[in-house]
Amino acid sequence: MRRTLSFVFLLFVTIAARSQTPAAAQKLIKAYADFITGFADNHIIFKDKTTMLWDDGIKNKTPQQLLDAPDLEDMFVQPYQTGKPGGVPARYADPGRIRNEAFFLKMYGGSESAVRKNLTEITWCPKLVGKKIRVTTVNGVDKKLTEISKELDEHPELQKYLINIGGTFNWRPIAGTNRHSMHSFGMTIDLNTDYSEYWQWECKCKNEDAVIRYKNRIPQIIVDIFEKYGFIWGGKWYHFDTMHFEYRPELIN
Repeated sequence: MRRTLSFVFLLFVTIAARSQTPAAAQKLIKAYADFITGFADNHIIFKDKTTMLWDDGIKNKTPQQLLDAPDLEDMFVQPYQTGKPGGVPARYADPGRIRNEAFFLKMYGGSESAVRKNLTEITWCPKLVGKKIRVTTVNGVDKKLTEISKELDEHPELQKYLINIGGTFNWRPIAGTNRHSMHSFGMTIDLNTDYSEYWQWECKCKNEDAVIRYKNRIPQIIVDIFEKYGFIWGGKWYHFDTMHFEYRPELIN
């Protein structure tokens, strides 16, 4: 009887805690269960008992503030929609481009050497390409990219987009900013630049306030396969980067 009551009490506490956890924070916890154990007092809680602020209380941030100094909550302010886009992204609509850098440094490594320790080699599209690429093992990214590779390998009509890929791991800032590129963490891949579009190439500038004409040549089937495994596509951003796929399952689940 006591065991039954204890179980019921723990279940009640768990349900109560979840009800006090913002829906977006629940998505973050679910997506990165190997790192995050819960949420309390406006902080997410990591398995190593450290915490990170969820909401900094600053409202109505400008688009530039969202890019340069987002809290964890801000990463969800623009919902990412899977599937075929409904049209050209609205100005400043960059779902997934808003990233709390401290969060990704915590998971993937706080320095280049720390990230490198978790890198492994996989063969990208063994039949169509057969190129060795380096990606992180954190969050099983290597396994997910292996599965993506297998699916893409069954589409020889896509070969031209898959060869001569733009890159995976590369510890560096985003061009024209002080923000880390997600390539720094080994959880992204850029496809063939010969068939890709990038907003800075289009406007011939690094001004994030520039008016940009959208372009894309990446087939939807490639996007669908990546999204199936938790990767978002940079072609759904106003500041488009159509070669770019990034592991962000919290935005898809």
